Amino acid sequence: MREFLEVYEENQDKVDYFLQESLRNIGRLSSHKRINFAQLFNLFPSLELVYIVDKNTKHQTSDDIYKNKTDDRGKDKDRSHLISKLELKNNHIAFSKPYISSATRNNCITVSIKEDDEIIFLDFRLDILLEKLNLIELHKPFHAMTRSFYLFVGFSMITLAVITILFSLYDFVLYLFQNQDIKLEFMFKPIIALTLGMAIFDLAKTILEQEVFFKSYAKSSRVETKMITKFLITIIIALSIEALIVVFKIAIDGYEEMINALYLISGVSIILVALAIFVYLDKKKK
Repeated sequence: MREFLEVYEENQDKVDYFLQESLRNIGRLSSHKRINFAQLFNLFPSLELVYIVDKNTKHQTSDDIYKNKTDDRGKDKDRSHLISKLELKNNHIAFSKPYISSATRNNCITVSIKEDDEIIFLDFRLDILLEKLNLIELHKPFHAMTRSFYLFVGFSMITLAVITILFSLYDFVLYLFQNQDIKLEFMFKPIIALTLGMAIFDLAKTILEQEVFFKSYAKSSRVETKMITKFLITIIIALSIEALIVVFKIAIDGYEEMINALYLISGVSIILVALAIFVYLDKKKK
C-alpha cells in the first residue's frame, strides 16, 4: 500500500485538480442531499462516504451516507477537530492528506466543500481513485492475497518470538532448579533469546504496520532505515553477548581456542562499522 501513497504524492496536483474541477462542474452539492448524493456515487466509483457538518456548531447534521445505505451513528457528533484542520482553498474547498477512515477502514482522502453554513465532507477511497485515473493498475485478488500473506507472516513471526522468549525462560528456570552447579554462560543464554525475540517482534510489527494495518504513512525510506538500524543493533547486541560468553568459556577451558573468539569479535566489529557507515550515508543523503 505504500506504493499507492507514493503514486498519490507524485500526482497529488493532478488528483486534486481532477476532483476540484469535477465537483465544481456538478454545481451545488447541497441540492443532492434529498437523494442522498446518489448522482455523486454514480459519477465517482471511488466515493465511499458523505456527511455534512454545520460550520457554526461544528456538529454533524447528517447521517453517514454511503452508496447503498445510511448510518445515523455519526449524526450530532462534534466534528470540531476536523474543522480546525481545514485549510480551505479559495475559501470553499480543502483536501486532506491520506489517512485510514475510522468508518470504512479503507485508506482515503477527504474533500471538504463549504456551502453557506455547511461543510460537506466527501471521502474518496485512494486506491480506486488512482486506478480510475489510470495512475495504477490494481489487481484486487492479488492485492488481497499479498495482504493476507503479510498478515500471516507477521503474526507467525510474533508467535515465534513469543514462543522463543517463553521457552528460553522455561529452560532457564528448569536449569536453576535441576542444577546445583550454575555456570555463568547459562545466565546469558536467556538474554540472547530475549534480545532475538525482541528483534523478531520489531520486524514483524513493522511489516504489519506498513503492509497490512497502515498505522504510519511516514516516508517509506525513513521507516525502512529505522527498521534496519534497530534490527542490526539488536543483532549486534546478541552477537556481542555471545562473543563475551565464548571469551569466558575459552578463558576457563584454555586459551588455545581464543582465536575463535577473536574471529567472532572481529565479525561483530565489521557489522558495527557497516551500520555506522549506513547511518552516516543515510543522514548525508537527507
